[in-house]
Amino acid sequence: MKKKMCMGKGAGLVLGACMLTAAVFLAGCGQKPEETAAAEPAAEPTEAVIEIEDETGAEEVPEVKEDIPPEEGMVRSSLTHQWVTQEEYDKRPLAVMYPIDRKAQPQYGINRAEVFYEILEEGDMSRQMGILVNWEDLERLGNIRSIRDYYVTIGLEWDPIFVHAGGPEVFVKPILTREDVDNLNGVGGVMGPEYGAFYRIPKGSRSEHTLYTDGEHVEAALEKAGFARTHREMYQPEHFNFVFGDEENDMTGYADTYDAFEIDMRGSFPVTKSSYLYNAENKKYYRSIYGEPQKDAADDVQLSFDNILVECCAAGERGLSYKIFHTIDKGHHGYFITRGKMIPVLWEKEDDYSPTRFFDGAGNEVVLNTGRTMINVIREGKDHFTVNGADFW
Repeated sequence: MKKKMCMGKGAGLVLGACMLTAAVFLAGCGQKPEETAAAEPAAEPTEAVIEIEDETGAEEVPEVKEDIPPEEGMVRSSLTHQWVTQEEYDKRPLAVMYPIDRKAQPQYGINRAEVFYEILEEGDMSRQMGILVNWEDLERLGNIRSIRDYYVTIGLEWDPIFVHAGGPEVFVKPILTREDVDNLNGVGGVMGPEYGAFYRIPKGSRSEHTLYTDGEHVEAALEKAGFARTHREMYQPEHFNFVFGDEENDMTGYADTYDAFEIDMRGSFPVTKSSYLYNAENKKYYRSIYGEPQKDAADDVQLSFDNILVECCAAGERGLSYKIFHTIDKGHHGYFITRGKMIPVLWEKEDDYSPTRFFDGAGNEVVLNTGRTMINVIREGKDHFTVNGADFW
């Protein structure tokens, strides 16, 4: 870039005077002066323009970040932040109820869950719910067990189709039979038909832990039920607050961090003794139950997660030993774990279809890493867990 500098009229007069002085000096050296024509009037001084190179260069333009999809038309998943097709992005997931009893292990299809929940049911036993987007090719899914109403309230934020085997009618029927709640009920009856989605292994058995389905049966059942297959208007796709693009949250930006390599949840889930072990090489947490790796029976691969959330929830007991968890609430604390670190958080959920959001100590929504998320819902003030040997409530 060039700058212009001007030489003004004063500078021109000085230059003219110097030239005149030089002429007089030469005339005084003994030479006879020649006759000259009458001098013409001096020209009006003008401005001289000098161009100087500007070393600073042009103004810097702020870099604009771009998140360019690997293929045209692909978008980021609301559940994992991974690249998916628009068709997959728009598809309603299944919310599948899995038992976690020792004799119900191993189970099929759990490694397809992109978000996975564990919450207590009766006594000290817990239950699991997986949110599955891609299930069509599964040759077996289950086994399937009953649902609780708080699984419905926390699961509705994904606008799913619930897959379950009944539940305590007095507590579940009011929400599960609402017009906006779609479900495939493996035992049929007043909480919804089974639409031919389920079968028993072994065939003819009526005992627990024997109810299964698969991609083909679910597909036919959904066709028969006539449920909407793409997200409805109540769905809020901006759910988790993920990193930008392929960036990573290594937790260095938070003040109150704890090292988190070994997470032991037995103080919250005393029967299953659920735990997670961090692998620093691939930056994932591997889940175990009953002291052994929890694996999918279909591929024999241990469950692993990129993000772990602990949601401390107001809870209580109600008749028939059933629990209640207030999953629609605000101002309660929890914890966010990723990349070998943990921070305390606050969480809130406004209504059935509102996402549960998690905030750090500065009031900013926490930033999750790309990948799968495990959510442990525990009783505030009663349940606890340990991280690297230290207790947290």
